[in-house]
Amino acid sequence: MKLTVLGATGGIGGHIVRQALDAGHAVTAVVRGSAHFDLRHPALEVATVPGLTDPDPLLPAVKGSDAVLSGVGSRGRKAGTIASDATRGILGAMAATGVRRFVAVSAAPVGPPAEGEGFFGRRILLPVVSAAFKEVYQDLTVMEQLIRDSHAEWTVFWPPKLVDKPLTGRYRTVVGGNVARGHTIGRADVAHAMLAALADPATTGRPVGVAY
Repeated sequence: MKLTVLGATGGIGGHIVRQALDAGHAVTAVVRGSAHFDLRHPALEVATVPGLTDPDPLLPAVKGSDAVLSGVGSRGRKAGTIASDATRGILGAMAATGVRRFVAVSAAPVGPPAEGEGFFGRRILLPVVSAAFKEVYQDLTVMEQLIRDSHAEWTVFWPPKLVDKPLTGRYRTVVGGNVARGHTIGRADVAHAMLAALADPATTGRPVGVAY
């Protein structure tokens, strides 16, 4: 497949690029003008753009792709509306070029509590985390609504707390909901799940919970 990856210098996006190349895909990695991207590969093209909010600079990177994957997200509580603003630009570029398949990362607290979640997770952990990162999840909520309102064939992933650990390929997913008692997930495994969704039509038009 020919894939376009946004947020390619980020924690999840970087793993998507590397795993996609290892799997034999052709990848266009979209990076900002000031970003440093060292990876080199015969099947990799690096597209440098000033930002993701304007669809026009993204058109060459998106045109002809079989799917677009976005690892764009907030890097802190003061990041503003980075996820929703970038997603508007990405969806605009996809609509203009006729690319339909879109896989993006959001966060578990944006979705409902998992079926079977315990008292601690439902009544203590989730409310505390949701309050602490209220602005981040508000931005992601807007992002998800933009995706749902688009004509894209989308999948949105809901990971809990992200950690840095090697790829395991061993994690749980729930199509349409969050994972009960799943409190962490490695960025490499989120990338793995996002790539796997490309071959799973059951995930199209659905959120997917992913956690250990």
